[in-house]
Amino acid sequence: MTRNLDAPPPDDLPWPSAARAWYVAVVLMFANTLAFVDRQALALLVQPIKQDLHISDTAISLLYGLSFTLFYVAVGLPVARIADRSSRRNIIAGAILIWSVATSLCGLARTFTTLFAARVGVGAGEGGLTPAAYSLLSDYFPKHRLPAAMGVYQIGIYLGGASALVIGGIISSVVPPSATVALPLVGALRGWQLIFLLLGLPGILLAAIAMTIREPARRGAQGQPAAVPFGEFAAHLRGRWRAYAGIAIGFALMIFVGNGTSVWIPAFLQRSFGWSIADVGRYYGPVVLVCGTAGALGGGWFASWMRARGRADANLRAAFVGFVALMPITVAFPLMSSASLVLALIGAMNFFAGFNFGGGLAALQELTPNRMRALVSAMYMLTINLIGAALGPTAIALCTDYVFGDPSRLAQAIALVSAIASPLAVAALWLGVRDYRMHDPSFSPAVSGAASGRP
Repeated sequence: MTRNLDAPPPDDLPWPSAARAWYVAVVLMFANTLAFVDRQALALLVQPIKQDLHISDTAISLLYGLSFTLFYVAVGLPVARIADRSSRRNIIAGAILIWSVATSLCGLARTFTTLFAARVGVGAGEGGLTPAAYSLLSDYFPKHRLPAAMGVYQIGIYLGGASALVIGGIISSVVPPSATVALPLVGALRGWQLIFLLLGLPGILLAAIAMTIREPARRGAQGQPAAVPFGEFAAHLRGRWRAYAGIAIGFALMIFVGNGTSVWIPAFLQRSFGWSIADVGRYYGPVVLVCGTAGALGGGWFASWMRARGRADANLRAAFVGFVALMPITVAFPLMSSASLVLALIGAMNFFAGFNFGGGLAALQELTPNRMRALVSAMYMLTINLIGAALGPTAIALCTDYVFGDPSRLAQAIALVSAIASPLAVAALWLGVRDYRMHDPSFSPAVSGAASGRP
């Protein structure tokens, strides 16, 4: 006998209509897209920024990782605490507006310090998006559809990263990043500054669109106090620490590799194969878009398909498949001798990275009571940003600057970092898979075995 995954929640609240739920998922996907456009633009512009600001690879990595993470970390937990008891929609709309303004300010920066400060502002704004978005989606979608919804949301990573590359490449083909452009009121700007200035503008419109989202009722929270006592929150985490730690650390290490490589792939293609910025946008951008989007959709729907058929640990099992597949790919792609082989493996890497998110993020929400979801999501984001966003790009830069002492050895630096971190990510997630099965209240070995054809 299998569970009825369409059963109403304990407080018998009706689910929002499918049309409205998917509308919310798509709006949040576009918010995530814009976030990654604004974040990834820096990776495309590594070479001209280095030349104009006279900085090293390590300094570039600090602009991408540490600057972004500082205020992301500082605002993430307080904003998540608010999101667990107030309007998540308003938080999302405000966050979009803040990081978009900060992105445009990056275009006005003329020194390393001012660019670093503007990047801090981008991180501060984006710190409010994901915890509130995860919590919102959990109240719009039943459990068996949540992985697919999370997969749609995570498409924004690849759509945004690809858009930054493609749009940046198009702009740079019209106005070279090293060219000087005179604008009214602003004065003379470099081409790379113009790209930042323009990329921040769409956020004003998207913030207004986000206000059309309806705040849903919180499931399982009726009749309970709005604020969860910290002691109750800590006790919940202690009871499930292996599952939470496995998911957070496993994904943090995966993003350590993914974030580190995504920052340096444009520079790697330029240094190893002589590509221009326009070439990077023209060829690398579509690979990220198509393969990452396919992976995010495929992984989310695959986890949902298994979950609907009674496999209670389907969400993390689906993610584990992607983690294992990534191990050889992340090490091999920078060592290929031709750009075509590199792009083929980068496509596979983006597919399997996207494949992991829908199920993994749905598992995190399933483990967590409603009134703790935004806070748990913020702690997850804190972990992956401290380990993945802040350290991933810097680890590769430190290898080029200090281990190999040669910027042209970027390929070997990427391979070395991936060879260490990717197996550790698999080991950490396996810890989470084992504990997730034991703690999932809906998990039944008999049910799971029947659903999978095992006795």
